[in-house]
Amino acid sequence: MPLKLTTYYKGNEVPDLPGNNVFHSKELFLVYEATSGYSPIMIVGYIDEQPVVKLLAATRTNPSPFFRRCEIYGPGEYLDETVNREEIFGELLEHLTNEVLSSSFFVEFRNLDTPLFGYKHFRDNQYFAINWLKVRNSLHSQTTPEERISVSRRRQIKKGLKNGAEVYATTDKEDILAFSKMLKKNYSSKLRKHFPSIDFFKNFNEITAPKGMGKTFVVKYKDKIIGGSVCAYTGDNAYLWFSGGLRKSYVLQYPGILAVWKAIEDAYSNGYRHLEFMDAGLPFRKHGYRDFILRFGGKQSSTRRWYRFNWKWLNNLLIKIYS
Repeated sequence: MPLKLTTYYKGNEVPDLPGNNVFHSKELFLVYEATSGYSPIMIVGYIDEQPVVKLLAATRTNPSPFFRRCEIYGPGEYLDETVNREEIFGELLEHLTNEVLSSSFFVEFRNLDTPLFGYKHFRDNQYFAINWLKVRNSLHSQTTPEERISVSRRRQIKKGLKNGAEVYATTDKEDILAFSKMLKKNYSSKLRKHFPSIDFFKNFNEITAPKGMGKTFVVKYKDKIIGGSVCAYTGDNAYLWFSGGLRKSYVLQYPGILAVWKAIEDAYSNGYRHLEFMDAGLPFRKHGYRDFILRFGGKQSSTRRWYRFNWKWLNNLLIKIYS
């Protein structure tokens, strides 16, 4: 039967659908919709009036409204195990590209679990791939996360706690506000990293946390938030989306280390099989954050990010470079 694709632009129009992938959920759509700088769309595929796939894409203007970029995390969520995912993804990708490319400087697919998934369809739609790395911590083996981290990292965690730092999960609005302001300051010195509007963290906490789809951790010292992290949860996996700490101002408390460690420890305690770090960087350049997170016992592996630029001449040039 033919696939019928419907695009939703408003949260109140998005139907309540099955699924457990936070990156293609109505809840994250509502987070984006309520956050300045984001314009989300949800594409749902139906066969014989039954939903079989959904895909959430978010176009953002931050840091510049002149270079709008559309981001998609993964190839969508498939709701029917009997469908041909590759075939459906081809139709989904063509539809999405026609929807968003004219209003975006480029489209980016990231965090693909299977590097080869959709390869032909990406090529057919003039996308090109850049090799990327991901770091994932296994939490389901007999070895505990604490046994996997380096000796020096264990020592730093103990010192941070001994020197007065507290780290805990929170839904408190004041904690979330203080954390997001701290994180913005931390990210402002790293021009390559994207930092959303502070409202994103408030909305993420209010909309996803009650559904068990997200959690915020903060590191506090003498009643001041000095670090923290944000996790998203999908099925058996946890994803560390944002993290940071005032490591130069609070050297003895190790806030950045405690923020990451608490996310790993919590995911392990709650039965998640893996924790994946959302941005481990390019494979052909030194990446300080990747070196930092690898000391928590994870393993790195290769993946791809797929891009399609609006400017045809630029896109064709990049296809030649990365082919």
